This record gives sequence, structure tokens and C-alpha cells, in this order.
Amino acid sequence: MSRSDAKTLDSLNLDAVIKAYDVRGVYPEQLDVNLAHAVGAAFVRVVGAAARDGGPGAIAIGHDMRPSGPDLVAGFAEGVREQGCDVIQIGLASTDGLYYASGALGIPGAMFTASHNPAKYNGIKLCRAGAAPVGQDTGLRDIRLLVENGVPAFDGPMGQLREQDLLVDYAIFLRNLVDVSGIRPLRVVVDAGNGMGGYTVPAVLGEAAGLPPLPLAIDELFFELDGSFPNHEANPIDPANLLDLQKRVREVGADLGLAFDGDADRCFVVDELGEIVSPSTLTALIAARELAKHPGSMIIHNLITSKAVPEVVIECGGTPVRTRVGHSFIKATMAETNAVFGGEHSGHFYFRDFWRADSGMLAALYAIAALGETPAGTTMSSLLKSYDRYANSGEINTEVADQAAATLAIREAFGNAAGVVTDDLDGLTITTPTWWLNVRPSNTEPLLRLNVEADEVAVMEQVRDDVLALMRGGVA
Repeated sequence: MSRSDAKTLDSLNLDAVIKAYDVRGVYPEQLDVNLAHAVGAAFVRVVGAAARDGGPGAIAIGHDMRPSGPDLVAGFAEGVREQGCDVIQIGLASTDGLYYASGALGIPGAMFTASHNPAKYNGIKLCRAGAAPVGQDTGLRDIRLLVENGVPAFDGPMGQLREQDLLVDYAIFLRNLVDVSGIRPLRVVVDAGNGMGGYTVPAVLGEAAGLPPLPLAIDELFFELDGSFPNHEANPIDPANLLDLQKRVREVGADLGLAFDGDADRCFVVDELGEIVSPSTLTALIAARELAKHPGSMIIHNLITSKAVPEVVIECGGTPVRTRVGHSFIKATMAETNAVFGGEHSGHFYFRDFWRADSGMLAALYAIAALGETPAGTTMSSLLKSYDRYANSGEINTEVADQAAATLAIREAFGNAAGVVTDDLDGLTITTPTWWLNVRPSNTEPLLRLNVEADEVAVMEQVRDDVLALMRGGVA
């Protein structure tokens, strides 16, 4: 494969492309075939994947529906093979499909996706064997240095390349983790956002995998794989991108709705009224079900999930463990504690039985199973009522010129009253008997991220507005 037209690595701003958790940039201005080739070669070196290094001798590669994916995969695969390591191409896949390949085959993996980012972007999510994450402190920094300085050539035979379709195996594995065999008939609207949910949902919830058919009437929205995202962004954390799903659920009288992001590793739920279910509420529901299967286990939640989550975990006999925001912290803490499940307010859900990786499809199966086991006539909103206990602002991003000064102003205004507890685990968290807030700086932009939760809506709104007024005093 010729890379004569690719930009040289010297012209690329590697700091802008090799980020905290992945490689991501505009194609081909920032992330091109040449860089993908170099990252592939460096990845083999850093994770010791080649058989000569005592590794498994192969790397699994998958890609989402973005048009730039196949060319980037080809470049990456060539870099891997030039280092004497084999490549197993699984083709089109969701990110959790790539994690399945890494876990089931026991080899490192590379997923080409930019997740929910706009069409002009692409990226590479990397993992070690068993779907263990690769971030700045676990390999990405070393990969960047090798790319910048030049990956040493390997004087030996090229690695081999073969293709392996794992979609059916992936579907069977997930269905074996969540028992949906006895559920009652349900009508489910699924918005795939023209992303990989349109590829995986028919296999897992339908009959494409040769599994027993489920009593589900699936109403498909935007299942056509289209990396230009012609209908709306594949980013369900933005309520604007759930409007089509909410409307269809109401129109057809569905029992629930599901929305996936572009690479289908996140799932959002809409109830029968078309109301958006908080990911914290879904975290509490899944935690309760996992604790029923694994009594007394630990459950991970990040610090911006609702306080209902640790309450439910304790009520179900489990132990809640609080972490910073971000998948690397969740996965590391799960490994340390052997926690059975972890949930984030961003819609990422992590499962010990799935190599501690996140899977939007597993979360969807849990939601379907939970409702499907109830008596006929039970609604999603009534099922979730006991898990949805507090008023939450959602995450509000505000551009702030001096983040430190704004955070200090919030601390001084709210953090010194009697009975108030503050901590700095991730940004600033202020907790009172009736409300809490967290404000965190973005790692990459001049933004402060605010979350507020309170016992009452009016209290939440008052705290939210007061904090935003302080933050906007330092707007850029």
C-alpha cells in the first residue's frame, strides 16, 4: 500500500491527536493513513504483541461505519504486520464488539471509531489482551514517543493477515450474560443514529445469530450505516439527539426506547412516556440486578452519578465504591476491587463478566429484561420510580476564562457553611444534607462542567442558577 500522498509525521500535531484515552482527529488533516501505520507499528512494540516478544502474536482490528475506516485500518494493519505480528480483521464492529474479540481471543485490539464525534473525525481506541484499556499512563504516552522518534524496523518476516467474523459469537455471548428467555412481549423503538447499533441490534435482539427469537417488536430508526450522520449526531447524551426517539415512542405506544451512540458502546433509555431516563437511574437498576446474581459484591459509580446509586447498592446488600469520572478510573477500580458492575452518568456501563469493559448492548439487554419480567401492563416509568429519587441538573458546560478563580469563588460561596462537606477527588464537590454539586474543569477546553442534585426541584434550580452566575462572572 502506498502512502506517498500522506502527510509526514513531522507536520502533525501529535499532542492534539494522541489524547488521554485514544487517538482521535480530523481525517485526513490530523489522522491519516501514515499516522495510522506508525501507531500500528508502535502499538506492537509497546504492548509486546508479537510472538517474538512473548505476546499472543496477533492483534484484532475492527472499524465502524465511517468511510475513512477501511483505509486507516489498512495502514494500521500494515504497520502491525511489518513488526512481525499477525492481524485478525473483524471488519465492521461496535466498540464492545472489538472488546469481545480482544477478550475472547486473548489478544490486544484496535477499534477505528470517533464514537459520537462529527463525520469529519476518526480515531483509534486501543486495548491490551482481555480488553484492558490503553491510556496515557498505560501505553499511549509510549506510543506517542515511538511515533515521534520513529519506530525501529523489524528485520524479520511480515505478520499474516486473516479475516474473522465474530458478530454471531458476540451476540451469543451477550445473550448468555443476560437472561431474556422468559420475557413478555414488548414493543421497543431503537434509534441507532446511523451508527453501529444498526449492525449489532439485529444480531443480538433479532434472529441473525441463530438464537431463539425474542418476543420483541423492534421499531427501527436510522439503522442504515452512514458515517455522515444524515439524521442527527450519534450522541445521545445531547437531548436534542433523542427527539426523534421520543416522538416515535409516543407515536407507536412503545414500551421503551433505546438510543446508541456512533460506536454503540453507550446506551440511553426513554420510557413509555417518551421521557429520558437518567443514566444514573439505569445504573441503579442494573446494579440491583447484578447484586441479585452476585450478592454482596462491590459496585462502582463515578462521583457525578445520583446519590440514589449508592443508596440502592447498600439497600441491595452491596458495597458502593466512588471514583473519578472517566473509563480508565472505573476500569482500574473494578480490577482492584473485583467489582461486578460500574456505571457512569455519561451512559457508559461496565461489566466484570465482559472483561470489565463497557457495553451499550448489555445495558440495553438489562433494561429489556427488567421490564420484560414484570406483569403485563407494568410501565417502564413505574418500574424505575424507586430508582429515580432526586432532581438533577444534568451536566452543564460553561466556557470560563479562569477556571481556578471560578472554582475558588464557588468554594468560598458554598463550602464554608455548617454541615457542608467538600472534597477534591475530581474537581470540587460540595455536599450538604439536601443537595450536592460538582464542578470539574475540562482537560482539553476552557470549560467548567457543573452537576447539581437536590432533594427538591426548586432547591436544585436555585443552587444551579447561583453557581452558574458565579461561573459566568468569569466567562471568556
